[in-house]
Amino acid sequence: MPGRHRSRTLAGGTRRISDPRGSFPYRGHFASVSTVERVETTCCIAGGGPAGMMLGYLLARAGIDVTVLEKHADFNRDFRGDTIHPSTLELMHELGLLEDFLEIPHQQMPQLRMTFEGKSFTIADFSHLPTQCKFIAFMPQWDFLNFLAEQAGRHASFRLRRETEATDLMREGDRTIGVRARTPQGELRVTADLVVAADGRSSVLRDRAGLQVEDFGVPIDVLWLRIPRPPGCPSPSLGYAAGGRFMVLIDRGDYFQCGFIIPKGQFDAVRQRGMAAFRTEIAALAPFIEGQVAGLSDWSEVKLLTVEIDRLLRWHRPGLLCIGDAAHAMSPALGVGINLAIQDAVATANLIGPHLSAGSLQERHLHQVQVRREAPARHLQAIQCFLHRRLFNPRAVKLGIGAWVISVLFRRLPFLRRVPGRIIGLGFKPEHIAPESRGS
Repeated sequence: MPGRHRSRTLAGGTRRISDPRGSFPYRGHFASVSTVERVETTCCIAGGGPAGMMLGYLLARAGIDVTVLEKHADFNRDFRGDTIHPSTLELMHELGLLEDFLEIPHQQMPQLRMTFEGKSFTIADFSHLPTQCKFIAFMPQWDFLNFLAEQAGRHASFRLRRETEATDLMREGDRTIGVRARTPQGELRVTADLVVAADGRSSVLRDRAGLQVEDFGVPIDVLWLRIPRPPGCPSPSLGYAAGGRFMVLIDRGDYFQCGFIIPKGQFDAVRQRGMAAFRTEIAALAPFIEGQVAGLSDWSEVKLLTVEIDRLLRWHRPGLLCIGDAAHAMSPALGVGINLAIQDAVATANLIGPHLSAGSLQERHLHQVQVRREAPARHLQAIQCFLHRRLFNPRAVKLGIGAWVISVLFRRLPFLRRVPGRIIGLGFKPEHIAPESRGS
């Protein structure tokens, strides 16, 4: 139904003050002025992250009117996940976008390596996967989202509203009929047949819907920082473990994005020990960056990521569906969160797209999305919880023993690397573009 997008602006909350010289309003003394813009669309998506942008693109390709609300002016925010896994690259291939996508600067990693107590070994091998690309692409998330926005923008049925933050749901009885949002110009009210909450782990819309969240608790947080890449430095391992500490290094070309794991809620304690002690702990895990770490001088260069793992018991209400981190918040472990969110978006487009086009969408169709995607989320969250509590937890006494056993097994039995390679690379129940929607 292209062309359904309609908007109008109304004056609201305006107080008229009489002018003694006539009956017209006195234009210089409005006590308060606010505007309300109203938009109608078929599907309103709150959140311009991987899940929201992928779903918006897929629905627009199918000719469905879709409006994506993104609260920021752009996608350029650091310390977000950068891993584009083989499952997502396969979707790009099925969409006919892979060649253009791979022209974006990125690093390819056909294997994931870990360094434990100074010894490196491969923990995941993607060479056996039944995909076009047998590697993980490390790409800044803003480049990925800009690519999706550009592709979606080629369709007349797509709208991306930047600097537009979803703040509440609009309802008729128990049914969601739209979204209230805040913009620099005033309030926006979007009426839609379906609202999709893709607004992340701190989702406002899932809270407004009163959906119950099961929190699994995570014993760690992550400190993110940039470290300049030493000249001539070879590609590093992804993970470094030693002395009960764990760190991730993501290759961004001219610098590393470093994720240093600390016990939950201990950032203040780390700062109290001082910057010199923090630099020493990082350099002890990866001595080849010691010189670059020396330039770290201010805590403003270190960002805290509070790690959470939770999952909604119910992902939907009449007229509302939650996907991505809004439905199941993931930790950074294994970098699977982005790709799981994208799989949610593909399943949503496949399952509800035809019903949106036909105007026949019912809540049972939304439940089908949860039925299909809940098990993969459960399995991956269970693996993440295990890793946090047994391997990556700085407080765990058996960290060294567990990592040592794994390193020995993976060095001596290379075929074991295929198991994490498949879990990380494809996940559980990978989704595919519907055959009739493939190609450019």
